[in-house]
Amino acid sequence: MNSFAFTRYCLKTNAFRLVWLLFVNGLWPVLVCTAQVQDFSEYEKKIFAVGGNTLPYRLLLPKDFNPQKAYPLVVFLHGSGERGNDNEKQLTHGAALFLQDSVRTKYPAIVVFPQCAENSSWARIDTQVQGPLERRMFTFYPKASPTLDMRLLEGLIAQLQKDYNIRKKQRYVGGLSMGGMGTFELVNRNPSVFSAAFPICGGAHPKIARRLQKTDWWVFHGGADVVVPPKYSTNMVEALQNKGAKVRYALYPAVGHNSWDRAFKEPDLLPWLFSKSRFR
Repeated sequence: MNSFAFTRYCLKTNAFRLVWLLFVNGLWPVLVCTAQVQDFSEYEKKIFAVGGNTLPYRLLLPKDFNPQKAYPLVVFLHGSGERGNDNEKQLTHGAALFLQDSVRTKYPAIVVFPQCAENSSWARIDTQVQGPLERRMFTFYPKASPTLDMRLLEGLIAQLQKDYNIRKKQRYVGGLSMGGMGTFELVNRNPSVFSAAFPICGGAHPKIARRLQKTDWWVFHGGADVVVPPKYSTNMVEALQNKGAKVRYALYPAVGHNSWDRAFKEPDLLPWLFSKSRFR
């Protein structure tokens, strides 16, 4: 029922009084927001700790999880807006996709959503803002020391390998915006680990493409993105192609920064991802 139809229904019933009371008491927005909240309780809350540093993460195990059975691993890296330590915000984008019953049934996997700390990043980059549209310009480094959160992320992945029976030929990583940049960085630092990667509205220094060629790529970006200009993905796609990597590119002409919604709706995304089984 759309909002217009709902209003007509309320006017014809006693529900109008309830809606009016909620509105005048300031509770209507709370009711609407509560109705729209997704239940992510099946993503277990976890903390990876080492040397006094911590990395919150959420873990989704397959239905009817069997510890003796090997499963693919999916790591998803959030954007800058979901940073913090609440172990909640990182599920804002993408978590619902892997929680669908149809997906969990068809593609049983261990799915991990780590959370980067506030004022930190998955990759070491510099940002400048230019022009009236606040078009951001990024400086990527082909050789830079990892951020603390990247080191923690790598430690977490190593720990997951010890704790769970993970298929080494089916380890995948994806992310959006800052997480898209982190996707390139994680594969760059671990060039023989991930069979497939799907960075969304991200970017990296083209010189690292030589270390990314063992991984299959599907890169996504909005052609009208002024937050992270699409040239950063385009440059990486061209660099990967020049190195002979297997790469697909989805550039959505009229889409802005929020290209992840389009990416998550791609019917071939998950079939493509879970079909990748390479390395050793």
